[in-house]
Amino acid sequence: MARVSTQARAAELRRTLGVRDLMVYGLLFIAPMAPVGVFGVLDAKSHGAVATVYLVATVAMGFTALSYAEMVRAVPRTGSVFAYARAGLGEGPGFVAGWMAMLDYLLIPAVAYLFAGIALNSLVPEVSRWVWTVLAVLVTTALNLAGVRTAAVVGFAVLALEVVVLAVFVVAAAVVLVRDGAARDWGSPFGGVGAFSLTAVLSAVSVAVLSYLGFDAIASFVEEAVGASAAVARAVLWCLALAGVLFVLQTYLAAVLEPVTPQQLADDPAAQGSAFYDTVESAVGHWLHVLIAASKAVGAAFAALAGQAAAGRLVFAMGREGRLPRALGAVDGRTAVPRRALLAAALVTLVAAGWAASRDDGLDRLTSVVNVGALTAFVLLHASVVGWYVVRGGSRDWLRHAVVPLLGVAVLVAVLVEAAHTAQLVGAVWLALGLVVLFAQRGRGVADGG
Repeated sequence: MARVSTQARAAELRRTLGVRDLMVYGLLFIAPMAPVGVFGVLDAKSHGAVATVYLVATVAMGFTALSYAEMVRAVPRTGSVFAYARAGLGEGPGFVAGWMAMLDYLLIPAVAYLFAGIALNSLVPEVSRWVWTVLAVLVTTALNLAGVRTAAVVGFAVLALEVVVLAVFVVAAAVVLVRDGAARDWGSPFGGVGAFSLTAVLSAVSVAVLSYLGFDAIASFVEEAVGASAAVARAVLWCLALAGVLFVLQTYLAAVLEPVTPQQLADDPAAQGSAFYDTVESAVGHWLHVLIAASKAVGAAFAALAGQAAAGRLVFAMGREGRLPRALGAVDGRTAVPRRALLAAALVTLVAAGWAASRDDGLDRLTSVVNVGALTAFVLLHASVVGWYVVRGGSRDWLRHAVVPLLGVAVLVAVLVEAAHTAQLVGAVWLALGLVVLFAQRGRGVADGG
């Protein structure tokens, strides 16, 4: 009996995070200036309609945020969509949801680290972005291992810095536009350069949703939140709404200042990662380029810190339930963090980020692959709402528990169809591998109850 009690305590997380801390983690993961790193990719893919891309992405993620808010109230467990799909759909779909989300949660930090490497390389070109990327991984992993409160305190300071820099950019861009006018047509960020293409916009949305994915990571901290599900639900919705406004504003300003055409960016993939910085350099001046690059370097690294923390908790939850090696389901007694799960997540992130940093097209390839896993997991999240509330609970609140989830599925499927073929292939292979693992577990007699 004593042994069981000891094991139970070893898998318990401590409730130390308030609503402000949850908002910090969410906004830090999302990053107020998240579009900086993918602006060039989105501008090229959408034919210049980058503000419309973020409007559509906000709506798409809005349905998902509402479903997260519903499920976190019903199932206040660490593991996010893994826990929700298990409750609403059953063990098999639950494992698949967690497996697909793992592709997302393990690789999102790699994208953020790559952003940090690109930003620092633009400031110090003598040091390759590969070196900067690896350094960012090592520093933030150390902070995550130190404890969730330590990471939250440091993260709050970084978030405040990012907000100030964003405000400086908005004011400087407005001054230039009033003084010199726009480089592109004023309506082009919504209508595109040339003919508007809905297909092109949806293709770009499959990448743009990466900018929002921090809001869902908040749900991973429900067992560490004071106020539990209610606090997490509020933080999820507020983070998404605020991020949507900030993203549309900054991409609109950057697009009307951009002197390079979307076609030129499409023809030169190596220039896409630095497109936002190059625009600021030519329109405002080197000083703002340096300020934004420094802020983005630090901000992206700490967005990766929040992402790595969420990834560690997903791996921890799946390990605790026996769906990954149970050794990953342990909590460090001193720091109260899932140390083994965090280190496993950090290792995968390090390999992925290092690979992408060594390629000119690494940013585009990595971002598209990441989102296929996230979008597939979100589809199962919406299905979980219907399964839990309507099928199992007999709810007749059709708007919240049927209409919203089904609209969310429709939007996500449309975006998945327009995703890059390489990303679809990687997602399909990852899904197939997950199904093999699932059937192998059933063959070994892994209990349905975890």
